[in-house]
Amino acid sequence: MAYRNWLTAGAMCAIAVVAAAGGYFYTEKPTSADSQAMILPADPAPLVVVTKGGDRSFSIEVADTAAEREAGLMYRQDMADDHGMLFVFDVQQQVGFWMHNTPMPLDLIFVGQDGKIRAVKHGEPQSDAVISPGVPVRFVLELKAGTAARNGIEYGDLLRHPAVGTVSGPSMPPADNGDAPSGGGG
Repeated sequence: MAYRNWLTAGAMCAIAVVAAAGGYFYTEKPTSADSQAMILPADPAPLVVVTKGGDRSFSIEVADTAAEREAGLMYRQDMADDHGMLFVFDVQQQVGFWMHNTPMPLDLIFVGQDGKIRAVKHGEPQSDAVISPGVPVRFVLELKAGTAARNGIEYGDLLRHPAVGTVSGPSMPPADNGDAPSGGGG
């Protein structure tokens, strides 16, 4: 009888530990696994794109962790015309994005470590096609589709933002360990 009570107590203790761990690791931020949009706080500093026609200012969310970059703008139904998401990578590298679970068409602006735009691409809603600039980049700015054209944002323009101006580290990643594209959903 004492053996059976010990097993019951051990099982109850294990359940309590699992429940406590689940509560500890629970996060309020929705992720792409939740089928809900991840909304990061707007960065206090505006992102400015220096174009031939003048400076263009945007309010942005900064996705600088692997989980934030993976979720990106997935499930986001709408976004203000002057708002976007800046993806910050640890090193300058080849990246690939897709629009899986992203209902909004987007402009994807690929930016080098020096803050200069290397390519402007367009993302189709819900597409699994990989969108890549074909050159190594350190940042990707996602805006509502058509925003780049309306604001004269093009190859060679310069981005100014504290996240862009303060990056350091190697400009290229260490030896390639696979062919999987980095980046994430729209």
